[in-house]
Amino acid sequence: MQPVELVDRALDLLVRQDMAGFADLWADDGVIEFPFAAPGYPERVVGREAVAEYMRGYPDLLRIEDFPHKVVHETVDPGVVIVEFEAAGTVVASGAPYRMRYIAVITVRDGRIQSYRDYWSPLAAAEAMGGTEQLESFGGVRR
Repeated sequence: MQPVELVDRALDLLVRQDMAGFADLWADDGVIEFPFAAPGYPERVVGREAVAEYMRGYPDLLRIEDFPHKVVHETVDPGVVIVEFEAAGTVVASGAPYRMRYIAVITVRDGRIQSYRDYWSPLAAAEAMGGTEQLESFGGVRR
């Protein structure tokens, strides 16, 4: 799969709440990185199995219904894209609307995600989810 196709597939799987399918897009040694991770939040998730574990509880916290805005920037490296997108959905615990903007730098090798660098705002996420406890419950944060 080409990078742009992989982005579309990944976003579709998030809407469908197919976390196993989402994790299957990763290379065996693929990585998710969070350069702006909140304290106590994972900065890196390494390997397809770890991605699957990390994403498993996502549908219990957020129900993503749409990505109303998405721009994919292709780069001089045909395996790298920069994606600006907005997720729209519902916070499961509260029923509150969820809208969040993201920028991701995605590297694809051999048709799979090798690296997904997610530049999200922990402050905006905490506000959207109703506080830091909700945010911390995602991604296996343990204190």
